[in-house]
Amino acid sequence: MFETAQKLITVIIPIFNEYAGIPFLVKSLNRFFKENADFKGEVIFVNDGSTDQSANLLTEIVHETYGAKVINLSRNFGSHAALRAGVAHASGDYICFNYADLQDPLELITIMIVKMEQGNGIVWAQRETGSISVIERIFSTSYAYLMKKFAFDNFPDKGFDIVMFDKKVAKELVRNVEANSSIFLQILGLGFRQTSITYKKRDRQTGKSKWTLSKKIKLFVDSFVAFSFAPIRLVSIIGILFFLLGLAWTGYIVFRKLFFDDLASGWPALVSILMLGFGITNIALGIIAEYLWRTLDASRKRPVYIIDELISLNKGDESEVTVSQVLYQ
Repeated sequence: MFETAQKLITVIIPIFNEYAGIPFLVKSLNRFFKENADFKGEVIFVNDGSTDQSANLLTEIVHETYGAKVINLSRNFGSHAALRAGVAHASGDYICFNYADLQDPLELITIMIVKMEQGNGIVWAQRETGSISVIERIFSTSYAYLMKKFAFDNFPDKGFDIVMFDKKVAKELVRNVEANSSIFLQILGLGFRQTSITYKKRDRQTGKSKWTLSKKIKLFVDSFVAFSFAPIRLVSIIGILFFLLGLAWTGYIVFRKLFFDDLASGWPALVSILMLGFGITNIALGIIAEYLWRTLDASRKRPVYIIDELISLNKGDESEVTVSQVLYQ
């Protein structure tokens, strides 16, 4: 029994073409909240531009043991944008993320609640190394290493997919909506008291992974552009190195010309000019990029997601569907 009974727990689940897996997902959610009567449940399904009948099925199926909302986005914005849309409409005392394939067991919720009740504002669920491919393991390890070195020194070595946080964190996420950014890294950078648990991912129950190579590359780029100056500094460092090499090469050819006069005319001077020129150009680009990055970061006002329809479903009643509001953000 939790110390604070009947707290409302919001679970946000992004949905993209999950029609085949929705019956299993909803059945699992109904069973989970029935077996855990110490807290109330709210599940927000964010339909991220599905092209199948996922949205219709979510409104027709019976949600017996928890309150449900279906948010239909106007198009596919990506899972992080979908999670942000869910946070903006969450009512829970504690809010957490999960996914339609249920590789991350729902039982994590009860463990994270215990950690939250101990005074934490954020609880991370770090996955243990499981049966993943070599390529996925290399990407995950490299990403975690680079993020820890250049962005967040508290970034977990094994990464994370699941997080639970309280209303204070949710308020900050709603107030500071970032485009082309990782919501997980934003949460990590907010501060507040944090802790973590570990777990093993389950085998996929339904469907196939939407975590494609292109999405991994986008996450990698977005993470560094949004949370680290490393790429900009790299440009500046390369420029400085070219400039120094150019100076050294210029000194060398002048020395050889004055004392030995054994270098062929033409190409040594050309190389010297090119190295100095590229060095100065890259230094200038790096300085300009520093200012552009700060300007862009302060002036971003592009919509991260657009809500077409928000539907509130009464618990246990599949026939009464209320269209609450249509939002454009």
